[in-house]
Amino acid sequence: MSDLLPTVNIQKLMLATINNPSNAVEWTLAEILNQPQSMQRVIEELNIVVGSNRLVQESDLARLNYVKACIKEAFCLYPISPFNVPQVSVSSTIISEKYFIPKGSVVLLSRLGLDRNPRVWEKPMKFKPKRYLKKNNGEVVLNDSELRLLSFSIGRRGCLGVKLGSTITTMLLARLHDGFTWRLPPNSPRNDLIESWKSDLFCALPLLAQAKPRVAETIYP
Repeated sequence: MSDLLPTVNIQKLMLATINNPSNAVEWTLAEILNQPQSMQRVIEELNIVVGSNRLVQESDLARLNYVKACIKEAFCLYPISPFNVPQVSVSSTIISEKYFIPKGSVVLLSRLGLDRNPRVWEKPMKFKPKRYLKKNNGEVVLNDSELRLLSFSIGRRGCLGVKLGSTITTMLLARLHDGFTWRLPPNSPRNDLIESWKSDLFCALPLLAQAKPRVAETIYP
């Protein structure tokens, strides 16, 4: 049985790499379809940064701060897994002058316990991308140096694919909104934001959305 554990852990890491972008974008699209003001702000940002004569490129992503704020909020509200990758303490330590962790302990960090903590976030269960926008239009990044959410973790044990994961996820959401206009189907007032009861936190119900081309046909690849 023990021989299978490394394989299982590698499979989980591979699946997380594949599903993190699609999972975050699906939740983001579901949320902003339910909030027309957020959808409008995404479109306005794309109109300013990209315009209507081409599709968004990787060089545009640094300026798409509201798009990235939407994704970061999805990372916070709907992490791909309830817990972070297990860590082993290399020495005994005391956290917050209160919790003693002996050397050799296996530590599991609850992503839900941190990401949805009302002591860390105001109204943590409300989709509020603007909470990540910085003064003077500072660039929004998808990881958090203060560890208020565990999107990619940080330090020596942090994810090696922060840049790649951030780029893929932002480009996916930006291209979907740059190339198409999205709306809820008729007789569907909103998406029901229900999480799967399984170990993952995917959408339990199919995403309801209708798309139509937003730019000239010649612009699409």
